[in-house]
Amino acid sequence: MMLIYHVVLPEVWEKFKTRPSYQAASLQTEGFIHCSFEKQLDAVLKRYYRNAGKVLILTIETEKLKSKLVIEPSTGGEDFPHIYGRLNHNAVVKIVERAIPKIS
Repeated sequence: MMLIYHVVLPEVWEKFKTRPSYQAASLQTEGFIHCSFEKQLDAVLKRYYRNAGKVLILTIETEKLKSKLVIEPSTGGEDFPHIYGRLNHNAVVKIVERAIPKIS
């Protein structure tokens, strides 16, 4: 079993709770949903969510995904998991809320 992680703002996740699947904005703009491996989470939070205040970290069990998962190098050369399609809710096995201190 492989686990990957997706970071989302609580208000964005709230909109998709009652729908059959989740669609990140990046699915429209880039063609996939950005995810990361556990060891990459802290760097992703620092780089992209520094002033978010609060985020949700979705733990995704890859074997339950209905959409295609591709592990690809990022612009920095590090490999990241990308979901090419919507995220079905039953693939999300855990949701953790994390406070992100605002940097002034």
